[in-house]
Amino acid sequence: MLSESRTELGKIAIGKEVIATLAGAAAMEGYGLVGMASRRITDGFVELLGQENWSRGVEVKIDGDNVHITLHVIVNYGVRISEVAKNVMERVKYAVEDVTGLKVARVDVHVQGVQIDMARAGVKQ
Repeated sequence: MLSESRTELGKIAIGKEVIATLAGAAAMEGYGLVGMASRRITDGFVELLGQENWSRGVEVKIDGDNVHITLHVIVNYGVRISEVAKNVMERVKYAVEDVTGLKVARVDVHVQGVQIDMARAGVKQ
C-alpha cells in the first residue's frame, strides 16, 4: 500500500520501501548499532544485513495518515540498550517525517542480538 497525497500540481505517492529505506538509514546513523537484522529468525540465528538490505530489517504499516515503523536491530555489546533504542526511535521519527511529510505515529525497536567486538574485549583470534 502506498501513501498518497494530492496537491494542486498532481499526486504524490510514497511506497513502503522508500519509508523503510529512510528508516533504516536514519537508524544506522546513531551510536550503538551494529546493523539491521533480518525480520525472520531461523533456528535462533540472526542475520546481520548489509547496507543494501537495511530495509529488510524494517516493517512499515500505513494506517490512513499514520505510519507505524518496526525496526529489527543488532546492538554493540556494552551499550545501554534502552538509550540506543530511544535514540533510534527519535532519529527515525524525525527523518521520516522530515523527508516525507507523513506523520509517524509509532516506532518500535526489536533488539534481535548483541555483537561483541572481539578486539575491544581483549580476545585474540
